[in-house]
Amino acid sequence: QVQLVESGGGLVQPGGSLRLSCAASGSIFSIVPMAWYRQAPGKQRELVASISRGGTTDYADSVKGRFTISRDNAKNTVYLLMNSLEPEDTAVYYCNPYPPWRDYWGQGTQVTVSS
Repeated sequence: QVQLVESGGGLVQPGGSLRLSCAASGSIFSIVPMAWYRQAPGKQRELVASISRGGTTDYADSVKGRFTISRDNAKNTVYLLMNSLEPEDTAVYYCNPYPPWRDYWGQGTQVTVSS
């Protein structure tokens, strides 16, 4: 029952913060690189941030300095802390390995940044 379940999204004002969580069922997710992706209406899905098994991180230029990806392998959970949110961050956020496994996209969690 390999599955990824995202949570933590919501409505937040510009400049606000949210922390997303990705609960991964299946031990395989504790050893592969993981990532957060997002897709806004009418736009392509894009890579937001990735993290290796050992904790090495990479970020899209658009979120660098504002977002922090982390993982707790013991809890089989990946996090995305989002600070200084902007309206342009509005999207459905997904977690998945990096590179993504195409059959394992979940429902994602909606993040809406608006006044």
